[in-house]
Amino acid sequence: MLKYQTGWCYAKAILLVALLRANGIPAGFAYQRLSCSEYKKDIYCLHGLNWVYLKEYGWYRVDARGNKNGVNAEFTPPHEKLAFNIGEGEFDLSKNLYNPMPEVIEALQKYKSYDDMICNFPDVR
Repeated sequence: MLKYQTGWCYAKAILLVALLRANGIPAGFAYQRLSCSEYKKDIYCLHGLNWVYLKEYGWYRVDARGNKNGVNAEFTPPHEKLAFNIGEGEFDLSKNLYNPMPEVIEALQKYKSYDDMICNFPDVR
């Protein structure tokens, strides 16, 4: 991901956890199940987020995906401002996980191209 300066939200979340933990900051993984219709009609996918422990506030979710037109995640403790609001048919999987979900790791290892990934996004129901 660093070599190519790009990556899916999952890879960004994994990198952020590694950097935070390497600096002694407790961190974990969280996910949202979102509509991914911008990529392909009528599909859903997991969106990777992180938990970070802030001494002043406790556990706080952050989104490392990066902003673009229409997407604006911000680090504004104690208020969360994630990249995406939950809509119809979508939900938070907000449990603080120590490791990434197996579905995410499998997809990252198996699908190497953009087209392969958008046809095989990790998902849970």
